[in-house]
Amino acid sequence: MREIQGIEITNAIERLCVEANRVLPASLEALLKEGLQRESGSIAKPVMEDLCRNLQAAREMEIPICQDTGMAVVFADVGQEVHIVGRFEDAVNEGVHRGYRDGLLRCSVVADPIRRGNTGDNTPAVLHVRLVPGDRLALTVAPKGFGSENMSRLQMFTPAAGEEEIVGFVARTVAEAGGNPCPPVVLGVGIGGDFELCAELAKRALCRDVAERNPDPYYARLEEKMLDAVNKTGVGPQGFGGDVTALAVNIEAYPTHIAGLPVAVNVGCHVTRHHTVVL
Repeated sequence: MREIQGIEITNAIERLCVEANRVLPASLEALLKEGLQRESGSIAKPVMEDLCRNLQAAREMEIPICQDTGMAVVFADVGQEVHIVGRFEDAVNEGVHRGYRDGLLRCSVVADPIRRGNTGDNTPAVLHVRLVPGDRLALTVAPKGFGSENMSRLQMFTPAAGEEEIVGFVARTVAEAGGNPCPPVVLGVGIGGDFELCAELAKRALCRDVAERNPDPYYARLEEKMLDAVNKTGVGPQGFGGDVTALAVNIEAYPTHIAGLPVAVNVGCHVTRHHTVVL
């Protein structure tokens, strides 16, 4: 049994909060630059140029790549041979507290969804934990802005729904969102499970490297089909119209009930952020 101290987790989460908000994953930045070359719109192309310049400016000035530094979503894959010394959730939230406070990141979390009241340090995080084999702890921090989160949707289809209906649902989600999620977007699509697992699958899909396709050839093809359908909506960069509405679509699937076909679309903006460390 391998022990991991709570302070190690706190320090890792603190670093990840800052790094994820300042530096976009390299594969996503590459897609954004490729999108700039493909974009032909007279308004859209200069917009794409500005988005690319923004990434470089954030890197050089060591400031966030977006003013909405998001709600801290934390995925933890805990090895079954790991013993965490101290209360895990407290260690995670202390890391978020330090990262947002000392990293001078905007704190956007309210203590109550209806009565509001800013918590002042962006805690608590949204924490997803799963047990995996081994003696390592993998932590991913994905700051999620709500311009894009608010545009996400979930629909409980029946098994009679065909592939075209599902693709249409994904494309309509983006078309109806327009410029609100700061396109070009990245989409995480969850298919299967039940109501709540479907939504988690979509969020996990957003944290998959955009250079990686689903290992199942059927879903890899469906990812490309959805991407094509979304780009044909013509929403374009920041909603100004154009060729590049989405940069990537990632699908995660799971078995479901014979009477259901849940589909969730978690919309990510052009700075869909996430960083991972393994302890």
